[in-house]
Amino acid sequence: MNKTALFAFNGDPMCFVHVMLHALDMKKKGWDAKLIIEGSATKLVRELTDPEVPFAGLYTDLKKSGVIDCVCKACAHKMGSLESAEEQNLPVRGDLQGHPSMSAYIEAGYTVITF
Repeated sequence: MNKTALFAFNGDPMCFVHVMLHALDMKKKGWDAKLIIEGSATKLVRELTDPEVPFAGLYTDLKKSGVIDCVCKACAHKMGSLESAEEQNLPVRGDLQGHPSMSAYIEAGYTVITF
């Protein structure tokens, strides 16, 4: 089985849409895909809840798929989206000085791809 951890750092919606598409495609094909939302991308956790925002529907599909493994605690706090992540019941992780540990995914056998 393919095990892939997609780390989304870029908060540009046009970049993030590609991460969402790839994560959903991998999940649909039966891959063990995990999306880790980091950096400025954490602001989109709050912004994409507005149904009027482009790609909000895709974000809803992403959440329903269960492919979001976690949101970075430190970055979500800095970007003002930590409360929104918690309200959406998204897992929040900060085991590496407030950030998700990339090495933990590698040690678990995941190929890491960054966006």
